[in-house]
Amino acid sequence: MATSAEWHEDYDKMSEKSRNFSRAIKSVQEELEAVDWYNQRAEQTSDKQLKKILEHNRDEEIEHAVMALEWLRRCTPKFDEHMKTYLFTKGDILKIEEKAK
Repeated sequence: MATSAEWHEDYDKMSEKSRNFSRAIKSVQEELEAVDWYNQRAEQTSDKQLKKILEHNRDEEIEHAVMALEWLRRCTPKFDEHMKTYLFTKGDILKIEEKAK
């Protein structure tokens, strides 16, 4: 059963599409938070083996975040539009925005 802490609106009135969208967003948030935690720990440890393990774990979390972002891109036209505009580009990001408008 969904808890009120997980949803800002009435869960029972939300479409499955909206629920899945929210699940993907939450997953990206959680994965990126884990990336940050592993990165901080890897930077601070003096143990070389532990550092390698933490960096490996961080990189796995990055993979997970990107997979969820790709799902969002495929299912959400605005994500698709903006990702096509900004990702894998070079130069000033704000100038890219100006050109896109």
